Amino acid sequence: MFNELVRTRRSIRLYHNKPVESEKIDLILETALRAPSSRGIRPWEFVVVQDRALIQKLSRSKERGSAFAASAQVVIVVCADTEKSDAWVEDASIAASMIFLAAHSLDLGACLVQIRNRQHDKSVSAEENVRHILAIPERISVLALIAIGYPAESLPPHPWSELEYKRIHNNHYGSLRPRPSGSPAAHQDKCG
Repeated sequence: MFNELVRTRRSIRLYHNKPVESEKIDLILETALRAPSSRGIRPWEFVVVQDRALIQKLSRSKERGSAFAASAQVVIVVCADTEKSDAWVEDASIAASMIFLAAHSLDLGACLVQIRNRQHDKSVSAEENVRHILAIPERISVLALIAIGYPAESLPPHPWSELEYKRIHNNHYGSLRPRPSGSPAAHQDKCG
């Protein structure tokens, strides 16, 4: 069941104008709060945005690559308290992955907008812009936005034949792990 969820998850950038039920949002947030973190510190913070005007502002949070978020019904801003942990980027990234999988398991689409190390314009970082829009304190770093909604597009799973097994090494770097022979039965009709 989990493998099928991973196989079929895609980044969805177009959403129906249909509200996401609060029960589904709560389940997604519970999943994020259960994510593993370094030394159990859990430095993450999440801002759940459903206000249409704020979502529109967030969709213009960086120079390019964020406009699609305008059609989302919910944007979860993934942040972390940098004073709590030096592994905040890793911890917040794990929580973001959990959000993606939880959304997909609930028949919702999701897509990440990277904010960290991106620019809003030539003089303002995307992080400063988001921090200003949502009144986020300076000690809280913004990793990403995750746009969520009911998918208005359908994307097929990535084909099994396109998985880059050449990136998997066996015992030592450069010693490639053999690619599994043939497409697994679970993939045959859906992925390749």
